[in-house]
Amino acid sequence: MYTFLRIFALFWIVALCAGTIQYLSFKPDVDFLKLKQAAVQTGYYLPAFYSHIFASSIILLAGFFQFSKRVYNNRPLHRALGKVYILGILLFAAPGAYVMSFFINRGAGVFISFMLQNTLWIVFTIAAWVKIKKGDVQGHVNMMRRSYALAFAAVMLRLYIWLLSVAGMGVQFENNYLIIAFLSWVPNLAVAELINFRAKTAVLTMVNKDH
Repeated sequence: MYTFLRIFALFWIVALCAGTIQYLSFKPDVDFLKLKQAAVQTGYYLPAFYSHIFASSIILLAGFFQFSKRVYNNRPLHRALGKVYILGILLFAAPGAYVMSFFINRGAGVFISFMLQNTLWIVFTIAAWVKIKKGDVQGHVNMMRRSYALAFAAVMLRLYIWLLSVAGMGVQFENNYLIIAFLSWVPNLAVAELINFRAKTAVLTMVNKDH
């Protein structure tokens, strides 16, 4: 089951990353940008958009492989990918997402969802950095799970949009976008918390056995 989930996640990550290639032309009317021409005209949207999508692609790949035992055991590689992940979020992806949130125009609920998700993303990422600096490895791992769960929301959002489009419902219907805005990250975070809880329980069980 775990292997299936990793393959599933990697497939959609690669699909999302491949979708950003078309934007390397830096033309202001490519695909999704055709829908955001009013935002593009402000001069603020495009820099934020490019910063977010390109950094997020790198972050998703870097973060995915951080959970591989082979990468984790290669300390120099693990640290290098960790720096790419953390700095990519704090300097590019998250700031870009904040700016983009002001141009969503999908209602207050959707705006709140994206702002809350982005803020928690930054908080968990910084917390992960602080904890590893203090030598709290387990705390670092827990925070990184939470951080990556929120990073993966970019994948889930597009997956839900695609599923609704295939089902013929789209995201134009009332409340559809609001539902998937929260659905893209809240369940992810719940899964991360479940994994953290199970990991903690396993450690406590081992300690009790030793005693």
